[in-house]
Amino acid sequence: MEIEKIKELLDEKPEEIVEKMLEDMKKQYGEVPYIVNFIKDMPELFISRMIYTNSIMREFKRMDPKTVELISIAVASALKCGHCLKTHIRAAKRLGVSREEIFDTILISSTVANASILAEGTRAIDSEFASTEEGKDPSCMFCNFNSELPEQR
Repeated sequence: MEIEKIKELLDEKPEEIVEKMLEDMKKQYGEVPYIVNFIKDMPELFISRMIYTNSIMREFKRMDPKTVELISIAVASALKCGHCLKTHIRAAKRLGVSREEIFDTILISSTVANASILAEGTRAIDSEFASTEEGKDPSCMFCNFNSELPEQR
């Protein structure tokens, strides 16, 4: 929903605003996601969330809708949110995104998610084993920098 349309809606009764926003979401996504449906009876929460979400997901024009959905798929996949993942896959399909593009997106996401696990895990290993090395304090990031100049190595 465009921000101008939202501004116009704000002059209406909260229940009418909610109904129009739900209609717009159904038109945009082909469905109303569970979370949105869950909060529809709480107009203050619903309207503010929808304005925020619309501002990020649909209002700026620097990315096309397909890219936004592919990013949403990647994030939902990495966060292991199956409900969000399926919702955004369906939205991407409606935008013409191919099965292969969606799969590639999930592969990229899984690679980054895997790297984050390795980054945390290997640092934890180094941190715990480095504490036995003389002069190193694993809790102090500044103590562990190599202070030698290249010519001193």
